[in-house]
Amino acid sequence: MMIRRLVQLFTGLAMYGISLALFIRAGLGLDPWDVFHQGVAGKTGLSIGVVVIIVSFLVLLLWIPLRQRPGFGTLCNAVLVGVFADVGLALIPAFSHLGGQIAMLGGAVVLNGIASACYIGARFGPGARDGLMTGLAKRTGWSVRWSRTLIEVVVLAAGWLLGGSVGVGTVVYALAIGPLVQLLLPYFLVPAREPADRGKPIKAKSGDREDQPEEPVAAS
Repeated sequence: MMIRRLVQLFTGLAMYGISLALFIRAGLGLDPWDVFHQGVAGKTGLSIGVVVIIVSFLVLLLWIPLRQRPGFGTLCNAVLVGVFADVGLALIPAFSHLGGQIAMLGGAVVLNGIASACYIGARFGPGARDGLMTGLAKRTGWSVRWSRTLIEVVVLAAGWLLGGSVGVGTVVYALAIGPLVQLLLPYFLVPAREPADRGKPIKAKSGDREDQPEEPVAAS
C-alpha cells in the first residue's frame, strides 16, 4: 500500500508540473496562482519553476499562525511541481496555431485533473496553497469555498498587475477543474484502513477534510 501511495504521489506531482508547462505553452491563460507565478517570474527573471518553489515555501510560513502542519506530500509538492514545470517548459514547444493552442489547453486541464486526483488521493497531505485555504477556513469560520475565492481573487489580481497571462484558459480552468477532480478522485483515493477493518469492504471517502478541500483544487 505504501509503495502505491508513493508512486501515486510522485507521479501526480510530476504530471502537475507538466500540466503547468502545457498551460503556459498554450498561451491562452493560466489558473490564478500560476498567473501570479508567471508575473513574478517575468519581473524577477527567475524561471517559473523556481518561483513556484519559492512561493510554496513562503505560503507554508503562513501555515504557522493558522496552526497547520505540513505532511510529507506537502513538502514534496512544494519542490517537485516547480522542478517538473521547468522540465516541461524545456521539452514542450509553444504553439502559434489556435487549433494547437486549444488542444494543448484541453490536455493541460485533463492532465491537471488527473494529477490533482493522484496526489490528493495518496493521502500525504495537501499542497501549500490548498492548506492555506483550508487553514484560513478553520481559523475564521468561513467556508472553504469563500476562503478559496478570496485568496484566488487576490493572487489573480496581483499576477495580472505583474504581467501574468489571464485569458480563456483561466475561465476554463476555474469551471472545469473542480468537477473533474471530483469525478476522478474516487479512482485514486487510497482508503484509510485501520487494523480492525482488515477483511472488510472499504469505501473511498471523498469528503475527507484532512486530505482535500470542500472543492478539490489543484493548487500546487
